[in-house]
Amino acid sequence: MATQIESAAQMAPPTPGEDKKGGLFSGERFATLGPLLALLLVCAFFTTQSDRFLSGQNFSLIFQQVMVIGTLAIGQTLIILTAGIDLACGAIMAFGGIVMTKLAVTGGVPPFLALLIGIAACGAFGLLHGVLVTRVNLPPFIVTLGTLNIAFALTHIYSKDETISDLPSLFTALGNSFKIGSTSITYGSLLCLGLFILAWFVLSQTTWGRRIFAIGDNPEATRLMGINVKRHLVMIYLVATVIYGIAALLLISRTGVGDPNAGQTENLEAITAVVLGGTSLFGGRGTVIGTLIGALIVGVLRNGLVLMGVASIYQVLITGILVILAVTVDQIARGRAK
Repeated sequence: MATQIESAAQMAPPTPGEDKKGGLFSGERFATLGPLLALLLVCAFFTTQSDRFLSGQNFSLIFQQVMVIGTLAIGQTLIILTAGIDLACGAIMAFGGIVMTKLAVTGGVPPFLALLIGIAACGAFGLLHGVLVTRVNLPPFIVTLGTLNIAFALTHIYSKDETISDLPSLFTALGNSFKIGSTSITYGSLLCLGLFILAWFVLSQTTWGRRIFAIGDNPEATRLMGINVKRHLVMIYLVATVIYGIAALLLISRTGVGDPNAGQTENLEAITAVVLGGTSLFGGRGTVIGTLIGALIVGVLRNGLVLMGVASIYQVLITGILVILAVTVDQIARGRAK
């Protein structure tokens, strides 16, 4: 047994940000540097194409547009770091949004309690994901593909395909803004940024966060070190879906309604942000700051193309190309690391 533990310790991944080979341009800093450089290049390009791009108001608009996707991507990052994936994040967000708004508007439930119930409804999906992945040993792709359809159906059944309006002020408060100079900043944008900072702290400065990297890099070695991998995975899926519930509130605050048709493409956009941010789809490597940069790349790209008058279909085309390039780079990096 002692030999197994020593072997596991040797196989265990380094602390996030530590370079396995000691190279100068590897580890967390390099994983973040690439996406950051790409973001700067995209910004530089659009600055030359439109005099409206480089303004505080425009950048505030970009962040408002990506705050929902960015928040979803935080939860998606936690799961992808464990070598899993969540195809249902957008549908779960939509379901949580409908639950909280309908309870508050037509159910007579106090707004704050309705909000908590909506987030708990999202969390229930996380528990289901965790149990099916760890106890039944189903692949995360299959589990979340199934719950995507379940959440989508439940959203439309419960809402009766009706948009929920006339919301309590609690649900729209994060859509309010304040000004710094001539730039309007919404409270929802600040919440999103705060969630990224909190996620960065948890992943890089806490034992629980480091175990996420360990599970994604080598779950068997992590288990031999005495860590309950299954319990941690269930908790990771639960935390991710609770974050989706917060994303639902941000979406409601931005649109002012509970929309049963929300979340139909947000799952792919969240995965795109994670991949563009340098997080490996094979698990064990990536940063949540990279995810923020990835979300901003998508937001800047779409905003800049709109300012240039480019048709929206080309935005989808270019985003797809970028995803393939990002995964290709990741695959090459993994091959060189072996």
